[in-house]
Amino acid sequence: MSGCQDYTAEKTCLCHNSGTGLFRLCLLWAKKVKLNNSISIYKPILTHSLIGVLAGVILLHPLTMVIYWFEFHPVDFVDSTLWSFVISRMARSFTGKMIGMTGSFALLGGCFGFAFGMYHRALTGSNRLVSSLADELARDLPYFIEGGESESVEFKASARWDYRQAKLNKSLEDVVVKTIAGFMNNHGGTLLIGVDDQGAVIGLEGDYKTLKKNGQDGFQQYIMNTISTRIGTDMCPLIHVIFHDVENKDVCRLLIEASPRPVYVKDKTTRRYFLRVGNATRELDVHEAIEHVKQRWPEQ
Repeated sequence: MSGCQDYTAEKTCLCHNSGTGLFRLCLLWAKKVKLNNSISIYKPILTHSLIGVLAGVILLHPLTMVIYWFEFHPVDFVDSTLWSFVISRMARSFTGKMIGMTGSFALLGGCFGFAFGMYHRALTGSNRLVSSLADELARDLPYFIEGGESESVEFKASARWDYRQAKLNKSLEDVVVKTIAGFMNNHGGTLLIGVDDQGAVIGLEGDYKTLKKNGQDGFQQYIMNTISTRIGTDMCPLIHVIFHDVENKDVCRLLIEASPRPVYVKDKTTRRYFLRVGNATRELDVHEAIEHVKQRWPEQ
């Protein structure tokens, strides 16, 4: 009897050829995973397409029939007669004579459903990517804080609330804006708000209570409005706001891209130029600013 003819012999054969057996099991598992992934990817698209087909057949086609009839056969009806007429016209759209038109509306609805499904898939994928990136950034945040401040990293305990004086201090906003401008005029960087100079996590509760709209949404709106007013609305897309939960406290992480042009901070009637130098942000005088702009943006 051959060594692989029945179940027992097959087990023995796999034991003697464990490498081949393991390879086959891995191959079957990979095929199953690939199939499941394909189903999970295309299922929403197929679902939206099917909904579009049903909407085209059940809603668009009958509704079009009714509108068409009233457009070319303007007749006055009492309410009871009108509804019965509408129902009869909608029912007629499902007869065999209208099969071609029904198919056309099914195709039209399916196309709309497919397009919406693709949009939904792209939006879902984008949200998952953002979420995964935020999670990944959150993992390294404690080590990031331990590294301390540098040319590309700055800590700020708050943006509005003065913990020493225990009250609102809008001058703290100037410090945040200057830091952002300094990073943009250099090579970009990261600003953590809710972490003091020693790396201790303070949180954002103090800042939250100074805002009309409390919480993360209100704080993000405040940051963007400040940047728009003090630096320029065109610079807002270069600022990416991410919130992290560290020690049960909110920390705001601003990922700041380098600017394609010189950035000036509006201070009443004047404009000031700041640059990140080492682990500090300093203001340049007119001559220094002109020379730095020439070096940093030679095409300007």
